[in-house]
Amino acid sequence: MPTTRDIGRRAEDLAAAWLAERGYVVLARNHATRRGEVDLVCRAGGVLCFVEVRSRAGSGHGAPEETVDRRKALRVVAAATDWARRNGSLDDDIRRWVPEIPAYG
Repeated sequence: MPTTRDIGRRAEDLAAAWLAERGYVVLARNHATRRGEVDLVCRAGGVLCFVEVRSRAGSGHGAPEETVDRRKALRVVAAATDWARRNGSLDDDIRRWVPEIPAYG
């Protein structure tokens, strides 16, 4: 039986592949600071996209988007800001996205 970490990694892999198929370039994965973490950093054209992938093992645990509360959102923003600052991208057009990846098994 897959662990929560396995399910999360698989969901991130699926999201990265989906984005790549649509022309996004994945620049970083799992960028973490002491204040937060963001799963994927991508670019499409002139837009920088910070992606927090959410998944659930089954429907009995609620929808994936329900797991992003204010505290989690602030942690993602902190990590995204850190990445943008370190990579000279603070002035870029920036998008934040939280895809839902259903996971089964």
